[in-house]
Amino acid sequence: MTGLLLTRRHLLLSGGAAVLAASLPARAHNGTVHVTIENMEFRPAEVTAHGGETIEWVNRDRFPHTATVKGKWEVLIPPGTSASRQVQAGDSVNYYCRFHPNMKGRIVVATS
Repeated sequence: MTGLLLTRRHLLLSGGAAVLAASLPARAHNGTVHVTIENMEFRPAEVTAHGGETIEWVNRDRFPHTATVKGKWEVLIPPGTSASRQVQAGDSVNYYCRFHPNMKGRIVVATS
């Protein structure tokens, strides 16, 4: 019974850690912040990066998306692929998908 109880407790703890980790933005060791596009959403919708780091969008939907900042820049992300953009200091922006304007995200560039 104790072995079974410990196993259940470990599963509950590891499951909680997995849920917590899934809600945090993934940051690679090389200074890349990952945003997943799935079910017509940017996940996470808001990310924080430092100047010089890269935002990488991974499109898991079956159709193309963009990360568009009107009048500034646009990144095309075909289905099943990824695309990226390096951010600079002072580059905090709101962005959206030009094909699906209800999809919105925000990049906050930290000052330090």
